[in-house]
Amino acid sequence: MPLLVPPLRAIGQLDDPAFLGVVGRSVAWALVAFLALAVLLARGAEALLAGHPVLAWLFGGVGALVLAFYFFLPIASVIALLFVDRIAIAVERRWYPTLPRARPAPLASQAWDGLALGLRVLTWQVAALLLSLVPPLAPIAAPLGWLIAAWSVGRGLFVAVAMRRMTRLAATQRYRAQRPAVLAQGALIALGSIIPVVNLLVPVLGTAAMVHILQEGR
Repeated sequence: MPLLVPPLRAIGQLDDPAFLGVVGRSVAWALVAFLALAVLLARGAEALLAGHPVLAWLFGGVGALVLAFYFFLPIASVIALLFVDRIAIAVERRWYPTLPRARPAPLASQAWDGLALGLRVLTWQVAALLLSLVPPLAPIAAPLGWLIAAWSVGRGLFVAVAMRRMTRLAATQRYRAQRPAVLAQGALIALGSIIPVVNLLVPVLGTAAMVHILQEGR
């Protein structure tokens, strides 16, 4: 399947009520997460900048925006895996109506996979951030972070989608068989996560794209 077909199909389905519902929930959860982060940073700054509350809250807001640039993808990844089944059902209903009904992994398993994926991406993003603070290594920090995100998110979303129709072992084997296509979509997802407005759609578009990759590969 050509590289841009899965994301273009996903974009073409954005008017689907299931997609819109997940987009709304994703935006809400992301806002809650970063507002909480801004408050925590501001509270911490207040302790250091006693008597300057305006500066403290300004620091909190700016700090949250900077950290959001690096840490949006881990949060978006966790959110995406919580709504995998909702998006996958909508995609299959429109594009693959002859498929038998899937048997989603238990919610606890989905939540654990989402948390594990988010922590994995977060760890590598922190490493990339630290590299960017070392002048000789700064030029490679952004490309390295992008490549790591492409691998982590691509693999995580694909395996989560595949586990709706097969065991974890079979899903992992399917990932290995389709690794180039999965990583290519992961690279697009990671790129979209740093583009304002587009990043709010990343959980939905990324999940939908992986459904297409799985079904076309089968």
